[in-house]
Amino acid sequence: MTAPKALSGPLPAVPLGRGDLRVTRLAYGCWRIAGAPDPAAVTPEKRRAGQAAVRAAYEAGITFFDLADIYCGGRAEEIFGETLRAVRGMRERVVIATKCGIRFKGDPAPDAPYRYDASADHILRSCEASLKRMRIETIDLYLLHRPDYLGDPQEAARAFAELKQSGKVRAFGVSNFRPAQVTALQRACPMPLVVNQVEMHLLHLDSFHDGTLDQCLTEGITPMAWSPLGGGRLVDVNPIDLHTPNHAHRIHVREVMDLIARELDVTRTVVALAWLLKHPAGAIPVLGSTQPKRIREALKALQISLSREQWYRLLEVSYGRRLP
Repeated sequence: MTAPKALSGPLPAVPLGRGDLRVTRLAYGCWRIAGAPDPAAVTPEKRRAGQAAVRAAYEAGITFFDLADIYCGGRAEEIFGETLRAVRGMRERVVIATKCGIRFKGDPAPDAPYRYDASADHILRSCEASLKRMRIETIDLYLLHRPDYLGDPQEAARAFAELKQSGKVRAFGVSNFRPAQVTALQRACPMPLVVNQVEMHLLHLDSFHDGTLDQCLTEGITPMAWSPLGGGRLVDVNPIDLHTPNHAHRIHVREVMDLIARELDVTRTVVALAWLLKHPAGAIPVLGSTQPKRIREALKALQISLSREQWYRLLEVSYGRRLP
């Protein structure tokens, strides 16, 4: 076990929803830390690289880590757990989020389809498996990864209550849920849902007009923004393939981002994250890079604030038209 390097300094911490967890305004997403989507392709070198990425985020000051049981078939949780054991004091300083509810084709029978599962049995079994892979006693934040078309809110709520009572989970939330689905589950749950994790970036604005962010503001739910850089499309320095659908729109978005980046003397990455951080719902972008330099660069978004004019210029170009 080794001591961590000196942290870059405490990052701003905020309450997570209406619960008692406090987290940094940026989270680190661990879906890439296994270095491959196929568990069989995860070599010892890839595991060490994944541990180094987690350590880089932690040493930069991030204490909120996002995982899921399906990330590389559980290998991401294993690698994260290995890092926890290697870095003295890390477990006591971090908030661990993981997710369940997606089942791959062939699980458990060969003819089983890819599907979502929010049954109590699956939630409880998945939680036990995640705890075992990370070798921890408690998950701080447990999310349903996708809404189950056959899901019964009362059944999921009973599973949540059992996990809470047993001390295996501290707080609960959802991912990719529509506002009405959040409301249905919340009415059944004896505890507040503190998070809805949704795709949110300058090329994906659904949460701004489908009621998601309105509900987060009204109900005190923290939105977590997955893929805040549009899967790299917003910050890629390579020319856009002119055969790519909507290539002209993406070029225009990048051009306006570059203009604002020059005004603030930052990079496109920082602009994209600062744009999300500006919203009063308190969105927490989930970073996904495994490169320490890019992780540290992203933290600059916490040091700037876009003007309202800059923010709306980006919104307008993202819509591709003037606001009505």
